[in-house]
Amino acid sequence: MLALRDQSTIGEVWVDAVRAHGDRPFIAFPAGSSAGAVPDMLELSYAQVGAAVERWAEIYRRAGYGPGHRVAMLLENRAEHFVHKLALNSIGVSCVPINPDYRSNEIAYLAEHAEPELVLTVTSRASQAGQGIAESPHKPPILLVEHDTQPPPPRRPATAATVTPSTEASLLYTSGTTGWPKGCMLSHGYEVSVGAWYAELPGLAGLRRGEDRIYNPLPLYHVNAGVVSLFGAICSGCCQIQADRFHAQRWWADVVQTRATVVHYLGIVVQALMRQPDSGLSRGHRVRVGIGAGVEPQLHAAFEARFGFPLVEIWGMTEMVRLLGDSIEPRKVGTRAFGRATPGIDVRVVDDGDLDVPDGTPGEMLIRHSAQTPRRGAFSGYLKNEAETEKAWRGGWFHTGDTVYRAVDAMLHFVDRKKNIIRRSGENIAAAEVEALLLTHPDVAQAAVLALPDDLREEEVLACVVLKAGTGDRDTALSIFNFCHRRLAYYKAPGWIWFTDALPTTGTQKIQKHTIFAPQVDPRTLPGMIDLRALKKRGNAADPAGSHTG
Repeated sequence: MLALRDQSTIGEVWVDAVRAHGDRPFIAFPAGSSAGAVPDMLELSYAQVGAAVERWAEIYRRAGYGPGHRVAMLLENRAEHFVHKLALNSIGVSCVPINPDYRSNEIAYLAEHAEPELVLTVTSRASQAGQGIAESPHKPPILLVEHDTQPPPPRRPATAATVTPSTEASLLYTSGTTGWPKGCMLSHGYEVSVGAWYAELPGLAGLRRGEDRIYNPLPLYHVNAGVVSLFGAICSGCCQIQADRFHAQRWWADVVQTRATVVHYLGIVVQALMRQPDSGLSRGHRVRVGIGAGVEPQLHAAFEARFGFPLVEIWGMTEMVRLLGDSIEPRKVGTRAFGRATPGIDVRVVDDGDLDVPDGTPGEMLIRHSAQTPRRGAFSGYLKNEAETEKAWRGGWFHTGDTVYRAVDAMLHFVDRKKNIIRRSGENIAAAEVEALLLTHPDVAQAAVLALPDDLREEEVLACVVLKAGTGDRDTALSIFNFCHRRLAYYKAPGWIWFTDALPTTGTQKIQKHTIFAPQVDPRTLPGMIDLRALKKRGNAADPAGSHTG
């Protein structure tokens, strides 16, 4: 069955799922889910969502939408996201989810780059969407989905193409190392096969057909909730439980109330739950397994002992979510093991010259489907960036940018990220994007952005700054922080700022980040390091007068 999944379209798989599982629950929302304004737990069956999908598909079709079109979606973790995605995909329209934390200039970039025909949003996000579109040279109309209004016709006619497995289903933006996020084009066959792969994982991680209830507190604009668990549920007749976001205090109440049997996590989730006091709810759940990545080795066994279910560490990325997982007993708990190569995903570990390294030696992980069909099951490419697509696939292998090592038993172990990416609370932040903005601040002459270890969020953003004049103090740091915080999603702003007289450079004036701090030195302990982490909030920027403390 799995081998045929990437030969299906989302519309075909969805119709089959509704027919097979009509009365079974498809999506659920815990009580108090603020994004969906859900006062009580809400649960919708395959048949109920199917009727809404069919109705909206016809509305869009009559308005002129179809293959060749994209529609952007600023819909948060709400039921509307599921309905409109499935409706649009079924008629050949690609969906472009928007991160609700994006600032107006980030939305403007997405609109210009993706060129959507329409932006879907809700009343609470209308102003945010409108400000972003106002700053973009591409200005699609905005539809408020709660009002159930007729969408305006697209500016360009749809193509006459038939919807096939290779038709684009989603355009997901993922941070790279060159500044602005790159748009990953995901096909119908990709998304369906990802779900089938997840549903049929061996050991603890696979889904039980028609039985599992998957609690996912991660955002729907990410591949994890928006593709992996969503299509895992659809391919297996299971239910996706969608929280508005992760709440440590509400986690166990949500999990118990919604009768979750599978939970998705990140490393920060494990850390936060371990800090919570014991409660009866934390042992009154039905969870049989957690699926995720990034659990700290020293917390892995302790978490399982305390809460009574295994955490299965997996690996995947937007460009190729062929999940690998340490899901067969005995697992390697307390290590960073995440699985082995398997039919459908070949793996190499190589040095900087793409030469294989011996087992036990760290190197970059390269992946492909097989020698005959290396790109099967992978993304279709980066939008408007064929050069980067081919660079990533050089030599017929996708270069993941992750440093791993393969043990003698063929188990792969994660080491670090090779790319200049900061991983904060599950969000990928491109250092180059933050650096580019810092250099537009009137007081900044040079800037280098690095990752600092963070006890709660895995990594935090450090900005090393050379000023045009002066030595810098906390007021200057607050000015720079506010400048970034107003223009970037809140999590991208520097959590630490350090002023220095000069940054080390090469003969071509490229900053040598690895020589800024001496080996074995924790930069957080250095004099002059200014901690602004407490100011990183989803709301407005910090008071420039410094009424907040870091």
